[in-house]
Amino acid sequence: MNVEDILNKMENEDGFFKHNNYHIVEANDKNITLRADLDKNSMNPYGMAHGGLIFGLGDTTMGMLAASSGRRALTLNANISYLAPGEGKYLLANGEIIKKGKTICVVRVNIYNDQKKLISTMESTYYFID
Repeated sequence: MNVEDILNKMENEDGFFKHNNYHIVEANDKNITLRADLDKNSMNPYGMAHGGLIFGLGDTTMGMLAASSGRRALTLNANISYLAPGEGKYLLANGEIIKKGKTICVVRVNIYNDQKKLISTMESTYYFID
């Protein structure tokens, strides 16, 4: 599956991506930016974006990058640092590949709110299963 196949699958099928109001802003094999539109279902009891929604946005962005070469990839390890509340109309996740090897891929993502404030950073290692 190449980047275009991944994009079509994400945007045209019901599931986690659509359920969480994720949208593709930019995508190629080196960089992917996803947007999560925030609504009442995105929020924790304090009125901020739920940490799970933020984590899912980062993981989805990085997983798409890991799979962008046409290989199937699964998350081996993921680390997130929450730096500020997820507030605003939307969140943007911008990911980049750090290292792509024969069996693993390391990816990093920064997540910003609609005011361009950094709210979270993530780094993950993916394992190629094919």
